[in-house]
Amino acid sequence: MKERIITGIVAGILYLGLCLLGGYAYHGLLVVMALIGYYEFVIMTKSAPFGAPAVIGYISVLYMLLPWTLMNLEPPLSVDHSMWIVMLLLLSITVISKNKVDIKQMALLFIGAVYIGTGFAYIADTRQTPDGHGLFWTFMLLASIWASDIGAYFTGKMLGKNKLWPSISPNKTVEGAIGGVVFAIIVAIIFSLISPELLPMTNAILIGIAAAVVGQMGDLIQSAYKRIYGIKDSGKLLPGHGGILDRCDSWLMVFPLVHIALLLPF
Repeated sequence: MKERIITGIVAGILYLGLCLLGGYAYHGLLVVMALIGYYEFVIMTKSAPFGAPAVIGYISVLYMLLPWTLMNLEPPLSVDHSMWIVMLLLLSITVISKNKVDIKQMALLFIGAVYIGTGFAYIADTRQTPDGHGLFWTFMLLASIWASDIGAYFTGKMLGKNKLWPSISPNKTVEGAIGGVVFAIIVAIIFSLISPELLPMTNAILIGIAAAVVGQMGDLIQSAYKRIYGIKDSGKLLPGHGGILDRCDSWLMVFPLVHIALLLPF
């Protein structure tokens, strides 16, 4: 527990400090986190970590995370165009290798690149929103996600009786999940009360619901594929906490969704 607390404090200070700083420093941290996250995914799926397919995945993640906005540049290819090329390259490897490389493995590496690259790209975009309030939006989403985690944990401990999804995550309960939603909504509403001109109450409630529901789904998704591969943690980078994917599983789902669903009012 001591190791977990110390790691959490140090990692939290580093992350939040660079988030406050913003710019290339914060963006660089996200690039590193994304590449490590993809490495964890590659290892977990039992692929060669630096084989040609994995390298294509690293490059695609890096492309999505290049600081185009900070450099005042337009990417030469849109994300959907670039990912189509990545898909073509990965599928071509199955042909070139005469099926020695399994198409299922290529599909997994492609999903991992989209999952991790897109997720971290939206986390970066949130800090660089065109309205100039990226720090507010980033902290609001993180706080809502963390509130959901805390609410689910303590509500589940005190009131949990009905298992949510025992075959995937045996400790999670329906009561805990509901508590997570309530806590996330409360925190999002607090941000709305602090800055009502930025965050209307309706948007705050919807964001709280999204942060909790989709965030918990992100956690369950991570639990599901770790269970398939028989591992406890995605990595060992953060002692007591696991890897990057263990810590960011909710983020990778929530940040893209609030943009795609147009829940951020700018």
